[in-house]
Amino acid sequence: HEGAGRAIEKAAAGTFMTLGLELGGKDPAYVLPDAKMDHAIANLVDGAFYNSGQCCCGIERVYVHEKVYDEFVEGFIAETKNYVVGNPLDQATTMGPMAQARFADLIREQKAEALRKGAKAHIDMKVANDKAGSPYLAPEVLTEVDHQMSVMREESFGPVVGIMKVRNDEEAIALMNDSPYGLTASIWTRDTEHAVAIGNRVETGTVFMNRCDYLDPALVWTGVKDTGKGAGLSAIGYDNLTRPKSFHLREAI
Repeated sequence: HEGAGRAIEKAAAGTFMTLGLELGGKDPAYVLPDAKMDHAIANLVDGAFYNSGQCCCGIERVYVHEKVYDEFVEGFIAETKNYVVGNPLDQATTMGPMAQARFADLIREQKAEALRKGAKAHIDMKVANDKAGSPYLAPEVLTEVDHQMSVMREESFGPVVGIMKVRNDEEAIALMNDSPYGLTASIWTRDTEHAVAIGNRVETGTVFMNRCDYLDPALVWTGVKDTGKGAGLSAIGYDNLTRPKSFHLREAI
């Protein structure tokens, strides 16, 4: 949370220490017409709901080109309905509770607000104890969403995702950038050059193509805007956490 980051910076003021801060995220995905659809659906559902949606780089919003929107949404909903929410000690469970009940209640509030503003919910899943004050929460897929809804702009960090239809790259890029955060973004296409061109315009620390919610130790992990500053992983991550020391040795003649 950016408030925590500001408090840490104030506490560190005057100590001259180096800070690395990874704060909020609202990671988007963009699905293009040439994406391998079954691959995109399976990976984005997992990216949205893995660990009950409690991943720093989990997918929280998806923008889909109008040419493949209906096919994508239908497949995404069908895949999401396969989850079994329950006690993580039960063999049949594939999605456990959230870490704290108050986090689940935040998702419930975001969903309720989105529905009041015209969003449509698609997962009618009955989950025992799914009620206010409980950490057990069914996954939710919302369509007919817009950026006036907190679920599309403020961090959720739980099992809810909004899917929005876009007409072209320009609209997708503008929406992906319409967020105070910038940790990761994923682009789903068979055209690498196209993905790189879009990625160059997206305000984010990492750009994925045809995958999401992933860390590679060889690639730097960083964020922009209110996601924070500094870096981890890769040689750059080591450099951020170490202090250089020079030896200038001259032999006397």
